Amino acid sequence: MAAAPRWRERLFALYFLSHIPVTLLIDLQPLLPASLYPFALTELLQGYAAAFRDPMMLQPPEWFKAFIYCEAFLQLPFFPIAAYTFLKGGCKWIRTPAIIYSTHVATTLVPILAHILLHDFSENLGPQTLRERLTLLCIYIPYLLIPLLILYTMLCHPHYSHVEKRKRK
Repeated sequence: MAAAPRWRERLFALYFLSHIPVTLLIDLQPLLPASLYPFALTELLQGYAAAFRDPMMLQPPEWFKAFIYCEAFLQLPFFPIAAYTFLKGGCKWIRTPAIIYSTHVATTLVPILAHILLHDFSENLGPQTLRERLTLLCIYIPYLLIPLLILYTMLCHPHYSHVEKRKRK
């Protein structure tokens, strides 16, 4: 039987561990009252949005808010579980939850990336040039690529896709 892909498990653990503070401190700011966050964090978000011309984080459209709610209520509880499981390594039971997570996240990234590439930001803070659009795209693309790697690993690596045969008595 094939061993678990340790380098990928470590990458996934780092991804999920880093996602916890990013979600709590940055991503949830558009949904929660500003008074919950120290000035330094609100300033950090505003600085990021200005530097990378990301209007979705300061004035999120309703569809983007729906994705943030999904991140808060569906993904955030999964992050510490997945981080622990991938740090521990070799846990086959993570396969189905990881498939659900990665499919969900990859699906939400498609409209986000399409919005970045195709939306008319002429009356908005958003990217104005192709270079600015591609720069903003580079911020979001890892959140598509890593879930796709998780999905690929869960579906194709023999450690996770091997079905154990039960012995008959």
